Amino acid sequence: MPRAEAVSCSLAESDGDCVVYLSGPGYVALALPPESTPYIAGRLALTHGIGRYIGSFDPERISDLAPFDLPFGSFAVRAKRFKGMMEEVDSQKLVREVGALFSKKNSVDLKHPEIIVKMLMSDRVHLFIEEHRTETDLFEKRKVGERPFFSPISLHPKYARALINLTGVKRGETVLDPFCGTGGIAIEAAEMGMKAIVSDFDPQMVAGTEENMEFYGLRLHGSGVMDIGEISQRWSDIDAVATDPPYGRSTKTGGEDIDRIYSRSFSSISRVLRPGGSAGIVLPHEMDTPEMKLEKLFPQRVHGSLTRYYHIFRV
Repeated sequence: MPRAEAVSCSLAESDGDCVVYLSGPGYVALALPPESTPYIAGRLALTHGIGRYIGSFDPERISDLAPFDLPFGSFAVRAKRFKGMMEEVDSQKLVREVGALFSKKNSVDLKHPEIIVKMLMSDRVHLFIEEHRTETDLFEKRKVGERPFFSPISLHPKYARALINLTGVKRGETVLDPFCGTGGIAIEAAEMGMKAIVSDFDPQMVAGTEENMEFYGLRLHGSGVMDIGEISQRWSDIDAVATDPPYGRSTKTGGEDIDRIYSRSFSSISRVLRPGGSAGIVLPHEMDTPEMKLEKLFPQRVHGSLTRYYHIFRV
């Protein structure tokens, strides 16, 4: 899911001028316009960092690393193993060897370097110059318990943001959440520069979402208290739907069978989207529908009795 989010977001922010040229455990390397990277970095939720790719090598063949000059400034090399890979390799020895290559033209500063060279130990050893780090503290500040109106059942902000990004929606486009709950998805959409619209059959949830958006200084571009079946009567040509419908676990469903709600949701969402629009829907099990094309599916194990399935559909 992190890789798919990075690619979808990069395609959106580069207007499609993005090519995946290398991908593996814990990383993806993309060719894209450099001016788009700050916007991509400002959107991503599941990526730890972004940087300029230097190259890769097998740990016993550092000589395979193509000559590369760092920008002017002091540097430090910092290593990380992806999920315990390359356990037999001495990471500090590799750090010293890589550092020796770059120290021929740049000075080493381990405490306050101007340039950080990240070394990812994965299927190969990959090097990149770190340019952006994901600000995870901001997600923590927008957690459900930090909002004036909240319910204990809500996606964590970083997964709400990832769901939006997986749809490939662009800044300035519209994002509708027809099961808005406490507004977590709307908050992330507005934070990323999209036009957030919400609805819910529970008036308390819509009012609470409006309160939360005001608390964070964000604007809603539309809201309404309505059943999922009524959304296409109110809105049309929506660029993306991103939503986390009720799972029937201590949530209000109005007494309706949960699978019936999902079925009606697919139909309504397909009608409200513009041609080519997309929908990110989180469900408790895998589902498909003839009304939209399922493009991606990502399971996320939450705990023993709950796995969330992130579905990405397109009309």
